[in-house]
Amino acid sequence: MGNEVETRATKAPAVIKRAGQSLKIQRLTPAIGAEVGNINIGDAARDPELMAEVRQLLLKHRVLFFRDQDITRADHVAFAGYFGKLEDHPTLGSDPEHPGLVRIYRDRSSEKEHYENAFHADGTWRPVPPLGAVLRCIECPELGGDTIWVNMVEAYKQLPEDVKGKIEGLRAAHSVEQVFGAKMPIEKRQALARSNPQVEHPVVTTHPETGEKVLYVNPHATHFVNYHTPDRIRCGFDFSPGASHLLNFLISQASIPEYQCRFRWSPGCIAFWDNRSTQHYAVQDYWPAVRQMERAAIIGDIPA
Repeated sequence: MGNEVETRATKAPAVIKRAGQSLKIQRLTPAIGAEVGNINIGDAARDPELMAEVRQLLLKHRVLFFRDQDITRADHVAFAGYFGKLEDHPTLGSDPEHPGLVRIYRDRSSEKEHYENAFHADGTWRPVPPLGAVLRCIECPELGGDTIWVNMVEAYKQLPEDVKGKIEGLRAAHSVEQVFGAKMPIEKRQALARSNPQVEHPVVTTHPETGEKVLYVNPHATHFVNYHTPDRIRCGFDFSPGASHLLNFLISQASIPEYQCRFRWSPGCIAFWDNRSTQHYAVQDYWPAVRQMERAAIIGDIPA
């Protein structure tokens, strides 16, 4: 009986009551994600009490979705900017009138791209990756173009204990060159690498606000930087294939459905995710249909 009551409570949308306003919260999956109703994020950005609630919801659900948002670009950057300074992008740039707002436009004239259809956290090739990002749908296909988010706290929690022991204290190198620079001419790719040199982050980080352990590797991670130690290496096979097999195993954990939620876009929808504890995957099943998104990424902290 107790389990039945708990299941019904989980399915029912929660309501957070405030003076003059009640937010409606509908969870998407047991692991991650919630839709937040009865809110306009443009108005919310001017309400510190409401923004404090949004922050707590973000920490709890890791990615929040807001539908039917009739807002301006100024509203978009104001909402994202409430949580910290906004960052630019080395290859995409920003909207000239709204610094920090990146246009991610895919139209019929664009070639089919493969930058986003892998599970990844944004900007881990930076010394200070984003805290999170606010993504707004301007135009999207009638069918296709969904985005998947994954809870990397749960991914770490469910690792076998022997694997947790193997990766304790490990650090990985992250690079922008192998992703955004791959199809550039060699001179441009090398210039990109010089302006964005390789960085390293812990393989397991501690979330700065919740204290949770997070599995923090994705396709931006190229290799472990401190794997070759006497306690790990017996012979050459342990060194190179052993390290790469372990890294690939860790990266693959983001693809487990039980840690995920999937969101279907429509114009006016907004997603706000915690980049420190999640990864995401933009499904590339819609080309040559049009998909136009605008994103504001918030500068975070050095992963530790």
